[in-house]
Amino acid sequence: MKTIFFGTPEFAVSTLEKLLSHPSFEVLAVVTQPDKRRERGNKLTPSPIKSLALTYNLPIWQPSRIKKDEETLTKLRESGADAFVVVAYGQILSQEILDMPKLGCINVHGSILPYYRGAAPIQWCLYNGEKETGITTMLMDAGMDTGAMLKKVTTSIGLLDNAHTLASRLATLGADLLVDTLISLKNNQIEPVAQDNEKATYAPLIKKEDYKIDWTKSALALHNQIRGFYPNCTTSFRNQPLKITVTIPVSTTHPIDLPEEYKSILDKVPEQSENAKPGEVVSIIKGMGALVQTGDGMLLLLEVQPSGKRPQSGWDFVNGTRLNIGEVLSAEC
Repeated sequence: MKTIFFGTPEFAVSTLEKLLSHPSFEVLAVVTQPDKRRERGNKLTPSPIKSLALTYNLPIWQPSRIKKDEETLTKLRESGADAFVVVAYGQILSQEILDMPKLGCINVHGSILPYYRGAAPIQWCLYNGEKETGITTMLMDAGMDTGAMLKKVTTSIGLLDNAHTLASRLATLGADLLVDTLISLKNNQIEPVAQDNEKATYAPLIKKEDYKIDWTKSALALHNQIRGFYPNCTTSFRNQPLKITVTIPVSTTHPIDLPEEYKSILDKVPEQSENAKPGEVVSIIKGMGALVQTGDGMLLLLEVQPSGKRPQSGWDFVNGTRLNIGEVLSAEC
């Protein structure tokens, strides 16, 4: 089967690798976002998909606006591809493009549709504390993740999963599901199923304000925010920004099902103080880190990243800053 692959971030790499290594598929070309200037030095950096495509000497097309790029549209039109595969490409495809391939445009989406349509399904399902998510393959239409569903696969979400670990697992599941979907489509062994729009939920682009930690929220809600928007959630410590990257939620009033290796923490947790303010360091657990009061329960800081420094363990942070019980982390950065 001849395919053209549309994708950009690391999440899409596993699927492209799977197609390239599978004897049933020929990847004719890769369409990815233009190189971007990133981080120090302001150098142009290729997308992860472009980097992979270069190692295979594949044709690479990088239109800034694919709907209007006549050169790319002509190449797509003349490619003779059986299917276009789309994984987190980053641009909306026109109806003209969707109609080009014989079998259609097949999208690999990081949720169990119709839940979490949109740009950031993995992050928002963690933020909302979901216990399960998955991958859906679908036939794309002109809407935002509204096309008919082809196949699904699910995976459970652990308390310590974050956006990176979950995305990595879903990327692998998605690669396998995509191959299965394409083969079933080719053999007419699959019946597309329309989505129930009344059940649809949405996962919008993440905004800068979503990263701000509000210590009046519950420990579990903050834990879900921190792992969902990993590694970008920020508080203020001694008037400097501090990223909180790994946490454990603890509550003496509402039991949380902690992984076995962390259950011993409960023996070291002090009784909740009525006088402690949200954001206040109420205890320091040796070898682990600071325990911070929230609006409901406490949050153990296992890993943080001070401004301008590398991520460090919660215990190294305690020792390096000579952190004192009673100090307060605040939402203002």
